Amino acid sequence: MADQKNHKCDESALRMAVEHLGQGIAVFNQARQLDVSNDQFQLILDLPPALCEAGTHLVDIVRHLAERGDFGDGDIGQLAQSRLDDIEQNTSGLLERTGPNGQYLEVRTHRLPNGGLVISYNDISARFEAERALAQVNQSLEKRVQERTKALTHLNTELERARAKADAANLDKTRFLAAASHDLLQPLNAARLYTSTMVERAHGTDLARLATNVDDALVAVEDIMSALLDISRVDSGAIKPAISTFSIRELLKKVKVEFEPAATAKNIQLRLVGADALVSTDRRMVARVLQNLVSNAVKYTAEGGAVLVGCRKRGRRLRLDVIDNGIGIDKDQHSLIFTEFSRLEPGARIAQGLGLGLSIVQRFGQALNLDVEVDSVPGRGSRFSIYLPPSADAAPPPPAAAPAPPPNASMAGKQILCVDNERDILDAMQALLDGWGCDVRMARSLKEISQKNLLEGWVPDIVLMDYHLDQSSGLDAIQWLRQTVGGHLPAILITADRSAQVQNLAEERNVSVLPKPLKPAALRALMSRLT
Repeated sequence: MADQKNHKCDESALRMAVEHLGQGIAVFNQARQLDVSNDQFQLILDLPPALCEAGTHLVDIVRHLAERGDFGDGDIGQLAQSRLDDIEQNTSGLLERTGPNGQYLEVRTHRLPNGGLVISYNDISARFEAERALAQVNQSLEKRVQERTKALTHLNTELERARAKADAANLDKTRFLAAASHDLLQPLNAARLYTSTMVERAHGTDLARLATNVDDALVAVEDIMSALLDISRVDSGAIKPAISTFSIRELLKKVKVEFEPAATAKNIQLRLVGADALVSTDRRMVARVLQNLVSNAVKYTAEGGAVLVGCRKRGRRLRLDVIDNGIGIDKDQHSLIFTEFSRLEPGARIAQGLGLGLSIVQRFGQALNLDVEVDSVPGRGSRFSIYLPPSADAAPPPPAAAPAPPPNASMAGKQILCVDNERDILDAMQALLDGWGCDVRMARSLKEISQKNLLEGWVPDIVLMDYHLDQSSGLDAIQWLRQTVGGHLPAILITADRSAQVQNLAEERNVSVLPKPLKPAALRALMSRLT
């Protein structure tokens, strides 16, 4: 009696525990007769109450499901036996679709120590549908990604084509500018030479003022063209920074040679405070920046004024200053002066131009990642500064060179060989150099030098050579002349090509360079220094 009572208590506790589970639970004995099941078991499998009573054989339940079509089409007996075999053999999770509602069930079987069997059914339809929906979303996303990727690939291809076209256009533009700079500057160069000769020969006559006005107008045209070409080269990417180490002192020497004649003409004291510091940046571009700043300083400083160019250390950088006591600029207009074609009223009354010089300064500064600074007070003057990175090299400064001769040093009797393939240029150079008292010989090519025996019994003190000759480059021609004459032959390469390649080649061969249109005062100063 006591054992039966305990057994009934255990069975009652088991039933209560099973009823509170969320899964459908069925416990079968060794004979595979149903001992215990809960309401979820009947609900999930949608079984008639008779099949959920204790003592029901497992085979009867499975056969009912087979007859209902839960296992698909086929022989009922075979379908039922196949499912019974699965239940007996599989103890791991089994996912199957069953029931009239087509829900997804997770079926698990577990053998009891006494040989019985526990089968649990868990309705995972919601999870399965969520996973399927997620898979569909992923598939949709993957499709969208593929479509977007295809669209982006197409867009990138189009952008690449557009970039290639733009690069080709820039290359064409660069080539055009190279040709234009030569073709446009050639006649301007000849005109400058003629007007400079007229100014010198008309000195003290009524024609002097007219000749000076013409020369000033040509200078303005030259400045505008040079500025436009510089801006076009930067914008088209034709100018690429070439970082090197160089001395500030050497840079200032060249500035003095170029601008001292213009400063002297206005009785402006041009003072350059040299520094032995070495900097590491693009020398050509920094030189162009400095040329624009010094040119503006001389241009907008009244007669009798002063311009100071110097370098000083500021923190870890070097500050290159161009200081003048000219007209000055209002503080609220400082940002405007770097805009293309921007000219402030006071400056426009003093000098001609389009207002491109400072735009070039800003563009070159940005290309080199250099800071440009301006400090100015109206009526007192201006300071324009550019900050340069010092070089890590500790090379000693070069020895001080001998003082350069004054720009008006006598050129009388100097033997000058001038080579240019343009007859107008040669005629203009002849007139200019004759006016300086030089002994001049002209040729359009090396072949003409040989045919006319120009070097027979005559050795030039200096050679003025055009870069673009018909059958050779000016640098190759200079090398041939040096080998023919023997010893070192001073030479100046005169060219409209301002590329770094030409400048570097000239330096390697110890040849000075002057750009076209040629400034006679700068030519005379350089010739005096070289001879």
